[in-house]
Amino acid sequence: MTSEGLSAVNAAQDDDGLLRRVGRLAGLAARTGASLAGRLPGLENAGEGLRQVERQVLSGLRRRLDEFDDPYVVALSAAGTREPSGEVVPAPEPLRAAMKELLDRSVTFDRDRAREYLYATVLRQLTPDEARILVVLSDGEPYPVLDVVARGEKILLRNASTVGKAAGVTLPDEVPSYVTRLAGLGLVDVTAEDPALGSQYEVLATDELVRTAAAGARRVKLVRHTLRLSRFGSRFWASCDPTAADSRDVTRTTTV
Repeated sequence: MTSEGLSAVNAAQDDDGLLRRVGRLAGLAARTGASLAGRLPGLENAGEGLRQVERQVLSGLRRRLDEFDDPYVVALSAAGTREPSGEVVPAPEPLRAAMKELLDRSVTFDRDRAREYLYATVLRQLTPDEARILVVLSDGEPYPVLDVVARGEKILLRNASTVGKAAGVTLPDEVPSYVTRLAGLGLVDVTAEDPALGSQYEVLATDELVRTAAAGARRVKLVRHTLRLSRFGSRFWASCDPTAADSRDVTRTTTV
């Protein structure tokens, strides 16, 4: 095996537990503010220091995930490899090589590894604010969602929700985009109106984003929906829940 190959093997071995640590690292990025202090204590006065930790953790995690797991990065890293004889081996087309890498993994992965890879791929696409939203949805509570629709069914604003306020997101104006992205990843379901949330819909209707969108047309209607964690989102959270990871660590420590 070439020295480059040995280095790659050693690096892979060093990070063999990377995906198994995804939940713990994600947990640091998913910590939320005062609204979640009961479930994640010690956050009341975290302030900017907490957000800096979130950024650092996500940045480091994504960098390592990209380096060791992204098939496109793997393909690009093959560029200009040199054989022991000194001959330079040209890299294949990176897109085709990346597809081959994925197909190769589909043969070698078992169910657990395939699931970890799927969750890591989803995790890599999340923002810190979206992680915070997942925390508040993880207890199964529904949240109201409103679409602002003008005449001709033109949607002026989609997926406004109070979930961002509950999560203490950094960018409250982006909550509609966060909900849309989470739905696109399959982590949340946006379903029909829940009559039990009647008063919450009324509160949401007074939100500045909703009022601003409604002011942009002469006649509008507010279409009510409900936001919940999806079945896939529940499985994803069960694997990434930092509280569960911490409890497993405590159990292992006490057992030893």
